[in-house]
Amino acid sequence: MKIRNKAVAASAAAALAVTLAACSSGAGAEGGDPADLSGKMKGAMEDYGVGTSFKATEPVKFGLMYRDHPNYPFKADWSIVKHLEEDRNVTFDYQSVPLADWQQKRSLLISSGDAADIIPSTYIADVETLTAGGALLPVSDYLDYLPNFMDKIEKWGLQDDLDRTRGDDGKFYVLPGLHEQPRPQYSIAIRKDWWDAAGLEDPKTWDEFKEQLQVIKEQHPELQYPYTERWSINGPMEATLQAAAGNFGTEAGWGYGDGVTWNGSEFEYTGASEEYKDLVTYFHSLVADGLLDPEGLTQEDDPAKAKLTTGRVAALGANDQEINAYRTGLQEAGNTDAVLKQIVVPAGPAGDRMDATTGAQFESGVAIASKALDRDDFVALLQYVDWQYFSDEGLEFAKWGVEGETFTKDADGTRQLAADVDWNGLNPGEDRKLLNTDFGFYNGVWVLAHGSTADLVQSTLAPEAVEFLEAMNEKEVADPGPGIPMDELEREESALLRTNLQDVVMTNTARFILGERPLDQWDAYVAELQAAGMDRYVEIVNGAAERAQ
Repeated sequence: MKIRNKAVAASAAAALAVTLAACSSGAGAEGGDPADLSGKMKGAMEDYGVGTSFKATEPVKFGLMYRDHPNYPFKADWSIVKHLEEDRNVTFDYQSVPLADWQQKRSLLISSGDAADIIPSTYIADVETLTAGGALLPVSDYLDYLPNFMDKIEKWGLQDDLDRTRGDDGKFYVLPGLHEQPRPQYSIAIRKDWWDAAGLEDPKTWDEFKEQLQVIKEQHPELQYPYTERWSINGPMEATLQAAAGNFGTEAGWGYGDGVTWNGSEFEYTGASEEYKDLVTYFHSLVADGLLDPEGLTQEDDPAKAKLTTGRVAALGANDQEINAYRTGLQEAGNTDAVLKQIVVPAGPAGDRMDATTGAQFESGVAIASKALDRDDFVALLQYVDWQYFSDEGLEFAKWGVEGETFTKDADGTRQLAADVDWNGLNPGEDRKLLNTDFGFYNGVWVLAHGSTADLVQSTLAPEAVEFLEAMNEKEVADPGPGIPMDELEREESALLRTNLQDVVMTNTARFILGERPLDQWDAYVAELQAAGMDRYVEIVNGAAERAQ
């Protein structure tokens, strides 16, 4: 598999200093026909650019599709709402959608043309089948009005990644959330106290992890299995298979995506590849040798966690937040001497690398309804979106809140929550107000992912999580290959094929790992994929990719 450089890419380009005076045509450098936006300047700042603190020149009110999360239901008197109005001259006409209905209702609202102007919490794949109807704005036509977005694209070397998101019309319709560095979170938590007692270091390779599990099993005969798994409701151990996949030269689990992997010259079907077989063979060996709990491929999360917290296993899939929940569970179960550590994902036969999905620097982003172009304050809307979701100031505001109210900042830039404010246990204590529930900050509607810059992402992480992140970002990242811009007919045909093929892959992945289907039937399994349309699917994908190059 072709490899690109470490994901902390940065170009030598200087920061943009884009002003409206320099881009009165309105179209981005790679956009479509120039648009006359001279009648859409209400509230817009004349000197807006990178480093400008946005404030509309007069009050503006934008439509906002609001994803209402049950853990922090919307409050009209939130501090974020108040400060956006007082400090930015921005209020909203909220189109509230419950989190449970978000995916379906968002699609229905967009398809019907009834979506609000600003549509946050949206991945590119969420709307790729909705762009042909004309309900979404081709934001690629207006890049000159998004200086902070383009500044980060250039500084972080993301132009090729952005170009991969273009459709067959050459445009893209979602401004993705941007990461300065990849944000891998998942690996495996181990009982570090048992590892230390056995004289074991953190495993450097997956083969070494297997050897260590054997040692732990020998030293703790009370364990039926030393290792179990979770996140298996929609597919077998999806988090760990994704985390491991890059080291085997493939993609799997949550990162299986469209089911094709770039081999350096063309896409091949992932689930039929020798690399995918190697991954499946490895985890089957853990089951066969009594090291991996077979229930881990199907059990719900709570039983999996209980096995770890009650001392029945020594390792469990984890992320940098769940490991703290495990620690709490161990304490509550009386295992007060237990020590947990989240290991860096081990290297494998394909090297020390992350798959393209894990190593991606794009996150959930924001789309804009095409009807927003009819607004007389359209340019102000673009400026607000650019400031809120892509400027350092807007991102810090949405994540941490207001300096002096919800946090303080030391001379060296270190942020501290106010004495009476907490988030995720950063400032524990009695009678704490919560950053999201009580103030509206750290809310995915207004802040993409967990920030954007490495500084902002790491600002709310525990030191061990920062150490894990830094170690993971030393890995190489697999090349995702060119974009795959399909036309409408190709999308329809490939969507059906993709679903049928993925059903075959996921079912047989579990069966192969569990030993319910012997691996010497691999060729027969590949023949089943061919019968399900694999060759036609790959033909469509590579045809679209060839047009994109």
